Amino acid sequence: MEIIGGVMFVLLIMLGPLFVFSPRIMLAKRTGLREYGVLASRYVKEFDLKWVRGGAAGDEQLIGSGDIQSLADLANSFQVIREIKPFPFGRDTVIQIVVVTLIPIAPLLLTMISLEELIKKLLGAIF
Repeated sequence: MEIIGGVMFVLLIMLGPLFVFSPRIMLAKRTGLREYGVLASRYVKEFDLKWVRGGAAGDEQLIGSGDIQSLADLANSFQVIREIKPFPFGRDTVIQIVVVTLIPIAPLLLTMISLEELIKKLLGAIF
């Protein structure tokens, strides 16, 4: 239990201060979704009028036009905003901190518990 408490303490010390940024990150996400949503809506409407409804000039060709690439770029930008997470770290960061914290404790743990018992407990916790 002390080891788990120590790992949780290290996680809190290392990642706790980053939670301060969560409200600003989520505000930026909401603002970006709103602003890019309005832009995307306007662009798609104009694209529809030009290419689907026949509003393009007679000599203008769809192939070679930059309109489709611009639409794809706008969709990619919108997707980046949608994927913003509330925390400036991910699961991999948490796993790395836990592993780095537990490495120095491993030899001590092996003096208290046999390797076979430790493997059984780890496999039991995972599966």
